[in-house]
Amino acid sequence: MARKETAADAANAGRLKQIALTYKMTRKADKKIGLVLGAVGIGILAVFLAIGFLLGHPVYLGIFGLLIALLATAIVFGRRAERAAFGQMEGQPGAAAAVLDNIGRGWTTTPAVAMNRSQDVVHRAVGKAGIVLVAEGNPNRVKSLLAAEKKKMNRIVADVPVHDVIVGNGEGLVELKKLRTTMLKFPRVLTGPQVTATTDRLRAMGDLMSNMPVPKGPMPKGMRMPKGR
Repeated sequence: MARKETAADAANAGRLKQIALTYKMTRKADKKIGLVLGAVGIGILAVFLAIGFLLGHPVYLGIFGLLIALLATAIVFGRRAERAAFGQMEGQPGAAAAVLDNIGRGWTTTPAVAMNRSQDVVHRAVGKAGIVLVAEGNPNRVKSLLAAEKKKMNRIVADVPVHDVIVGNGEGLVELKKLRTTMLKFPRVLTGPQVTATTDRLRAMGDLMSNMPVPKGPMPKGMRMPKGR
């Protein structure tokens, strides 16, 4: 019993520490987060208390209002924390890959399946929607990368639909914060076994560095070579 209690206490302490860390990170980008959360929580509780006094049940509605206030505060905090996180990630190399890694179950992602010397990059995700190629970098440059990668996909898995997305801000581009939603909107056309078979075929093909020559000349400063799987 003592061990269970210790494990539970450690888990709770870990959650509280994570919440505190998330709050600190969010506050760096959203200075008003504390005021907003306070206003939401206190405002909802005050409304329920006022209704409780009018109806003659301040304690009952006060407790109920406290629970609703905590729930609403958690929802608002989660949304603003997510917005702040995307704001800090936007424009950073590999931001799209980070979003793809957290897209959810049913997707297999492979970062940097194509890259040029300007550090424009294409990532690949495979799920029931088929293959989704996600590019980040200069929109004009990544189009050639996407075209080459789509041609390769059609050659290897011609029976699987291939979608492409360019992450960025502007007409025809998908904002980083909307990438996950965009991915989930693609129609599901493959079964689980078909997804597995497609993933295996692509894995057997290898990634960028295992089947493409390294460009001649000096590498761009800070560029990291992606590892093959």
